[in-house]
Amino acid sequence: MPRNVLILGGTSEAYDLASALVDRPQMRVISSLAGRTGNPRRPAGEVRIGGFGGSQGLTTYLRDNHIDAVVDCTHPFASRMGWNAARGCTAAGVPLLRLERPAWIRQEGDLWDEWDDWSQAVALVSARSRRVLMAVGRHEIEPFASLDHVWFLIRSVEPPDPMPPFAKAEILLARGPFTPESERALLTAHHIDTIVCKNSGGPTDAKLLAARDLGVRVVIKNRPPRPETPKAASVAEALCWLGCQPGD
Repeated sequence: MPRNVLILGGTSEAYDLASALVDRPQMRVISSLAGRTGNPRRPAGEVRIGGFGGSQGLTTYLRDNHIDAVVDCTHPFASRMGWNAARGCTAAGVPLLRLERPAWIRQEGDLWDEWDDWSQAVALVSARSRRVLMAVGRHEIEPFASLDHVWFLIRSVEPPDPMPPFAKAEILLARGPFTPESERALLTAHHIDTIVCKNSGGPTDAKLLAARDLGVRVVIKNRPPRPETPKAASVAEALCWLGCQPGD
């Protein structure tokens, strides 16, 4: 069992893993958060906030802190950190596990357009959408600001800064999780015909259930490629990889 574990965090799985490890005897648990939100939820155990300075910076951190194992629990779309983690761990000789929630799979009744880059998404929205719920995060809305004929409801935890020059847009500050009932009410109240989101995965998503029920189109971004590493789909699997029993 490793003594010093670094969790690359930010997802619910990262918080759950830290909670499951923090009280184990002789184990030091450090969670690293990117610091992209002003008041992040703090996981159990030690916390560091901010980047490492690329893969070389991560290698130095791993060596200086005598890290025995790294679990990458970053968001499925945080691909740069995934590649840096693979390179940094390889250079430091530290084993790396990718803990990633399974992707959402299209179900019967889903009206999905799947895409790989922003230009595809903008073209899809421009062609067929008039009232759009943007659920991609505040840092990635700018490519859609050129669509003057589309009204956007931009949902994010914190306001965009700076706000791109949308001709027609409203900001909704909200933090999930949401319920299918609240999502149906939101889509109905704002006459939403399209949701733009990423395939973050995990348990069935409330907005996708609501979209299916209401016949709302979903323009959904496929996950970016990541390096080949050992993978776990649950905290229990990650605990086993670390040599821990979930109930210990």
